[in-house]
Amino acid sequence: MISSELTKKIRAIQIHTRKAVNDILSGEYQSVFKGRGMEFDEVREYQPGDDIRTIDWNVTARNGHPYVKQYVEERELTVFFLVDLSASGMFGSVHHMKNEVAAELCSLLAFSAIKNNDKVGLLVFTDTVELFIPPKKGSTHVLRLIREILHFSPERTGTDINAALDYFGKIMHKRAVVFVISDFIAPNYKKSMSILSRRHDLIAVSITDPREESMPNIGLIELEDAESGKTILVDTGSRKVREKFAMTATKHKASLAALFSSMGVDHIPLQTTHDYVHDLVLFFKAREKRLRY
Repeated sequence: MISSELTKKIRAIQIHTRKAVNDILSGEYQSVFKGRGMEFDEVREYQPGDDIRTIDWNVTARNGHPYVKQYVEERELTVFFLVDLSASGMFGSVHHMKNEVAAELCSLLAFSAIKNNDKVGLLVFTDTVELFIPPKKGSTHVLRLIREILHFSPERTGTDINAALDYFGKIMHKRAVVFVISDFIAPNYKKSMSILSRRHDLIAVSITDPREESMPNIGLIELEDAESGKTILVDTGSRKVREKFAMTATKHKASLAALFSSMGVDHIPLQTTHDYVHDLVLFFKAREKRLRY
């Protein structure tokens, strides 16, 4: 059963994100994603001036003279959300938890996709894949995805980004636009992400909260790791402790940016306290400009 509170929250997200799509994002989405993908159509005999990189060597060998592959623009895209709903996502120090921001972001992108006649799908993971919803069209389907993210109760608490990327790579062979949404507090996922980015248009969305980057001076507090359950007593009155905490967060942020850059994976850093619509528009404009040149 879905509570009336959850129903109201889903409805509020629907109204807010649809308005943002209609007023701001629809054109941005189309200019960045539509028409970027190409799919195989047929082979034909080589003609002078054809790009030799399009030669189909298997067909050429069988027929004794060169043939080239022809491609057509994809009529529709498949957009997938790989969403980390491990225990660390159940955190937010101001208005929104990280998981709520993830749900709103998916809603915004999903409504943009279906407005352009694209399909959307969802994969929810912790330290294992816990939910997979195949891509479909339509607003009813989008509302189901939002409900699943907001209402989802994970069986596990840890995070294994590798497991999600490897699973998706094995079952999704057609090229897709893939948003990996997480705080990326997990080890050793570079290889899997690099492999997946060769086949799909991969975009990493990192969500953080201000309290994960700076610690207030409130004396002795007990902190618990949401994923491992371990607790530690911390003296936040110590300036060295606060500085070390902030430095660790800064290094993590810098290492994420460097990692995604090294793989050629687009990165959208979001915070629970910032306007994610504004951040998304900035990303779309920067990406469109880069693709144009």
